[in-house]
Amino acid sequence: MTNKSFHKFPPVEQRVWFPRAIVVAMLAVVAGVSFTGCSPKADSQAESSSVTVSNVTLTAAQRQKIQTYTVTPSKFHKTTETTGTVDFDNDQATSVLAPFGGPVSKLLVSPGQKVKAGDPLAEVDSPDFATAISTYRKAISTARTLRRVADMDKDLIQHNGVAQREEEQAQTDAANAEADRDAALQTLVSLNVDPQVIKDLQAGLPVARPGGLIRSPITGTVVEKLITPGELLTAGTTPCFTVADLSRVWVMTQIFGSDLASVSAGDSAEVVAGIATNSFAGTVDNISALVNPDTRSVLVRVVVDNPGDFLKKQMYVRVRIRAQAESTGLLVPASAILRDDENLPFVYVVQPDGSFARRHVTLGYRTGDQYDISEGLQAGDQIVSDGGLFVQFMQSQ
Repeated sequence: MTNKSFHKFPPVEQRVWFPRAIVVAMLAVVAGVSFTGCSPKADSQAESSSVTVSNVTLTAAQRQKIQTYTVTPSKFHKTTETTGTVDFDNDQATSVLAPFGGPVSKLLVSPGQKVKAGDPLAEVDSPDFATAISTYRKAISTARTLRRVADMDKDLIQHNGVAQREEEQAQTDAANAEADRDAALQTLVSLNVDPQVIKDLQAGLPVARPGGLIRSPITGTVVEKLITPGELLTAGTTPCFTVADLSRVWVMTQIFGSDLASVSAGDSAEVVAGIATNSFAGTVDNISALVNPDTRSVLVRVVVDNPGDFLKKQMYVRVRIRAQAESTGLLVPASAILRDDENLPFVYVVQPDGSFARRHVTLGYRTGDQYDISEGLQAGDQIVSDGGLFVQFMQSQ
């Protein structure tokens, strides 16, 4: 065998050479032919993916296993569910400040104790208190003396016993003294001095060693004690107690923009405590005019009756607010709503030929066990309300 038998190609000098651009063009043509050959298969896959689900036809026996519902417009009241926090009714709660300065000598109440307006809460060894009593006693004596002198001058002037100017000065001095007396009395009242002590001072009777009493300004429950025996109080500055009427409380809740249109002042509300099944009736009292910049919500205040003082401050509760205004929509039972493989809601609608077809719907507001359908259905449609899972199973066969 000669070496020529090993040459499968012609000698180099006999080969035909093509320009590079022609070679590239030829390869592109070959590639196009190969893709064209695959296109029928790709088209068939696209068509198979777009095939719609066929309707379901049931036998008479199978139809006994389902129930249908005719869609009709319905009226309902929207209910907004949210959470809230209990707070004092600030219209019926007050912080008791020290009306006078001095050290606390004795505490007379404990947190949780019910008090009436005027009941003593604490006793204070107050020099301000003693000074006010002394000032009132002197003012009473001075006013009485000057009034007696003015009355005498008034009688004397009729007999030319005194000059007109002296009589007028006496009347002025008496009036000024009586004004000072009234001001001193007002000071004692503001210091919550026992009315019996005031009567004894007016009658000129001696009074026991004066001790300042901090008294409750309202009837309610002592919910906070902020002072201790021996603590030095500053008049008009030191907070001593918090007294609140707990028969009514506030529930502060956050409402977001999507639900805000359904809430208005005067709407009824139901408050449910998380630690029990007790529910409490309330009313929407105020809607804030500001939006919380952090949560993008609006603060809504609900006034709630609190029998037995069950609701406590800072307690978390669930709130259901029922709108006063009526809404109209297409309500369907929640049991009629099914989900497809993409978790999209749909219902089975009865067709004129008796079969059942899937129809996707847009769920709106839910009230109880019904959904308001905003898109996908119209009045008069018949849908499967019970047994939809059975229809879905038959459709998958």
